[in-house]
Amino acid sequence: MLDEKQIHAAQQRAIQMLDHAGIALTSEEKGRVEVCDYNLGDLPTVGTEIIIYVNTSRCCAKEIVLFPRQICPEHYHPALGNYPGKEETFRCRWGEVYLYVSGESESEPKANVPPERIDSFTVWHEVVLRPGEQYTLEPETLHWFQAGPDGAIVSEFSTPSFDSSDVFTDPQIRRLSNLDS
Repeated sequence: MLDEKQIHAAQQRAIQMLDHAGIALTSEEKGRVEVCDYNLGDLPTVGTEIIIYVNTSRCCAKEIVLFPRQICPEHYHPALGNYPGKEETFRCRWGEVYLYVSGESESEPKANVPPERIDSFTVWHEVVLRPGEQYTLEPETLHWFQAGPDGAIVSEFSTPSFDSSDVFTDPQIRRLSNLDS
């Protein structure tokens, strides 16, 4: 689990990256930057920094900040009752991001996955997103992504988000953040 000093440092770094990319946050939003290490205790390798602008019963919009080579682990957004699962569009705003989904596997992927976690990454069809490029995922699509060597900022536009219900391939992962009470 991250301590307060690590959380604050990650929040400040994320805010600086957003500012560098020309993405303005209000002071209230800066205080809500979510830092998630997925309960693995290795934020520089597996983690995300997220600011949620809106998450209503109809839509969600957020920025996902990834530090250099940081990974958002493999997961999907399940159907919940009458809700078919989250449909989401990722739009790269800054940097480069390597998105992986089902399909023909990339023989020489750009991603670097720690050897001790490789079994928790099962989809290897690579989609490289650069600033201005986007990709839409249908509900219940298994996916994961990693920032390039300089880091990345990705805007996510989606149907409602129920992050605590995400299903991860890695059984060690728990979707907790500094904003969870």
